[in-house]
Amino acid sequence: MFNKLIAGILPYMPKMLVWQFSKEYIAGETLEQAIIAAKALNSEGALTTIDILGEFIENLDEAEVNKNEYLNVIESAEAAKINGNYSLKPTSFGLLIDKDVAYKHIREIVALAASFNNFVRVDMEDSPCTDLEIELFRKLKAEFPKNVGLVVQSYMRRTLDDIKNLNDLNSSETPLNFRLCKGIYVEPANIAFKKYDEVNEYFLKELEYMLEQKMYPAIATHDKPLIEGSYALLEKYKPAIDQYEFQMLYGVTPALRKSIMAKGHPMRIYVPFGKEWFGYSTRRLKENPKMASLIIKALFVKG
Repeated sequence: MFNKLIAGILPYMPKMLVWQFSKEYIAGETLEQAIIAAKALNSEGALTTIDILGEFIENLDEAEVNKNEYLNVIESAEAAKINGNYSLKPTSFGLLIDKDVAYKHIREIVALAASFNNFVRVDMEDSPCTDLEIELFRKLKAEFPKNVGLVVQSYMRRTLDDIKNLNDLNSSETPLNFRLCKGIYVEPANIAFKKYDEVNEYFLKELEYMLEQKMYPAIATHDKPLIEGSYALLEKYKPAIDQYEFQMLYGVTPALRKSIMAKGHPMRIYVPFGKEWFGYSTRRLKENPKMASLIIKALFVKG
């Protein structure tokens, strides 16, 4: 009840109050702030992936604006020599309005990144988007085999099958590149695992399959048991240092991040920014009220 209460009232609280906890986990409102944050992370030895906050647009004019903003991000980050790549949410480009328009916009973004020999990650969103985003990824991967990757979510019951069904795109020259995360959207129990142990079990099953098939896993977690389980699988399969990475969110568990890097593992930090931070933060909380207790902690305990 407490979590739901906080989730319900947060959108009506002053933005500056909400910013007091959000600012630890969002690089800022502007591209300049995101580039400064990315440079700081690079100086610590971490790679980055820059993401503009925003999703689920209402019209295709917004999709055009978002595309142009991403093109500017890529041009600016490359000029600043950021050691990192880019992440995007297909619904920001009208995936649920017109999937062909969304593909056209995202293809243009991937093509620009590819011209710099760089890479774009297609985020996985909630279940109505799953098939559309896999279809989108397939088309992009066919044209840009080295320049595009996909997010998969271990709490979805279908995910291991989805990974296996994409294996026809995998090769030693252009391995499938997946960010493997737990997943945040609230989904019904018939399509998503609900128990902590089940989600973790399938996370490690999916990671092991990726390592067996010599795919490129981006291990995205802050969960210590999953990190320990990942260490064990990495020791078992012994991928080269350029054949996997760990990923974490900006501002979250920095001490744990540093401990992973100290062991010699590559680390990439997800760097979100944008003027939509307030809507993004409050929408996420409505979708997952359990985050409320973490937000209260974040007001008092950094990281």
